[in-house]
Amino acid sequence: MQEIREKLQSVIRDLYGLDDFVPELTPSPANINADYSSNAPLKLAKSLHKSPMDIAREVSEHIYISISAPGFLNFTLSDKILNNSINNLFDDFNQAISDDSYKGQTVICEFSDPNPFKVLHVGHLYTSIVGDAISRLYEYAGAKVIRANFGGDVGLHVAKTMYILRQKDPNELTIDDIAKCYVEGTAAYTDNEEARAEITALNKEIYKINADKVHDTPIADLYWQGRELSYDYFRHFYDQIGVHFDKYYPESSVAQLGLAKVKEQLEKGVYEYSNGAVIFNGDKYGLHTRVFINREGVPTYETKDVGLIFTKWDDYHFDKSIVITGSEQLEYMKVVLKSVEQYAPELTKRTTHLTHGLVKLPGGVKMSSRKGNFLKAVDVLDMVKFALKEEYNSTDPTVSLAATKYAFLRYKMGGQLIFDPKESVKMTGNSGPYLLYSAVRAKKIISKNNNHHNLINHIYDNYEKSLIKKIIEYKSILQVAVAEMAPHKVANFLYELAQEFSRFYEHSPVHGSSREKERLKLVQVYLNVMTHGLGLLGINIPEEM
Repeated sequence: MQEIREKLQSVIRDLYGLDDFVPELTPSPANINADYSSNAPLKLAKSLHKSPMDIAREVSEHIYISISAPGFLNFTLSDKILNNSINNLFDDFNQAISDDSYKGQTVICEFSDPNPFKVLHVGHLYTSIVGDAISRLYEYAGAKVIRANFGGDVGLHVAKTMYILRQKDPNELTIDDIAKCYVEGTAAYTDNEEARAEITALNKEIYKINADKVHDTPIADLYWQGRELSYDYFRHFYDQIGVHFDKYYPESSVAQLGLAKVKEQLEKGVYEYSNGAVIFNGDKYGLHTRVFINREGVPTYETKDVGLIFTKWDDYHFDKSIVITGSEQLEYMKVVLKSVEQYAPELTKRTTHLTHGLVKLPGGVKMSSRKGNFLKAVDVLDMVKFALKEEYNSTDPTVSLAATKYAFLRYKMGGQLIFDPKESVKMTGNSGPYLLYSAVRAKKIISKNNNHHNLINHIYDNYEKSLIKKIIEYKSILQVAVAEMAPHKVANFLYELAQEFSRFYEHSPVHGSSREKERLKLVQVYLNVMTHGLGLLGINIPEEM
């Protein structure tokens, strides 16, 4: 498919002098007797001042194709081309699908971002899975990827938690106790003026404890114990889901640099005073106006994010920085980045903010950690394990984790997602277990190889041909997935590929057929694609199911 696109691009460049035009290529409709079609003439008609059919005829004089109204170019793959494509993928799979579009570049991907003193919720699970998949796509494309994790070890949420936590026995603390304290502290801050004043003072004290590394007071000891308990909890959870991080950035580690940058730019007019606080006037740019330093002189989340941007730059001099958050952070990040754009535009140009919507259960209500009615990340994993056990009496952790990851990754990031644990474990339909079962079936076919030396016949039947055509789309799908930071493109391609393999398996028996050797090669290439594609999604294939 890529070779066809490159050949067509070359013909269009030679005919019309269009160096930057990249033609689209898609599988042909069922009523067209061809394998792939391009609407390039329709796209070019206006700029070339020609009819699409005239352009199609001119192109067809330089490349072997058919044309159809209102201006399509139709390509048919010969058995020789199909055979060469499969041989290339069989002989050196990694080389055949390689991509060096980001070779030599450093990409820092920041995701998950849980706050110590709070419990991981389903949104953290989602961003951890998607962020890891995006990181894997960039690694496939040759980039050096830094997986970064940014969390609030200081701030008002910590003070709210500590306000209640200080009344507890520190030797009996669990992460769930800490989460309950946050809910109680939030309620106290909202409903009680006296508590609000104490929490505000405690917030400043915690900043000082962290900055000065104080360890000799009861509050300081409680703070450090709670923080370490949180980080141990985070690390254990990431191990469970097979996600790792190269760099943790506690907010305390970037706050001072953020303060320095904001104060420096305050003098230059980027930020300004308002009622004793320091703000960025986003109204000038059609955005919100937000506080960067509050009246007590304490940096807000905005200033810490400013500090993070510059810290990441100092640490890695990145070519690209990706930040993944929930959609509720969209307007917030616009303000932060717009403020930094005023004095460091080169950094904001290299920064991309991606967002995702809420994750809900079927029929679920909106959940909130402040209210204590949120869905914990570990609860989601347990729900999938229970559904798998109930449906198939299986406790295979590889399958349950694949079900969870694929259920998130099959959707385009951005909108609200309804997560149904029972649907996620189905062995039929668009699910992780279905893909695993298909891959395991291919493994079994290959393991039964009896090495018969059959006469090789390069005339493919329709099911072989359909499977090969789907397989050779893989590299193009990967290129789009990298360019658009879209793991769902890989996920849904693998589902379509598995469907083609199922049809092939049903109608084109491998062992004992006159085409056993050729079909075994095809099954091996199919398994290579599935293994590679699922690997990009962070999914492992079990030995059996």
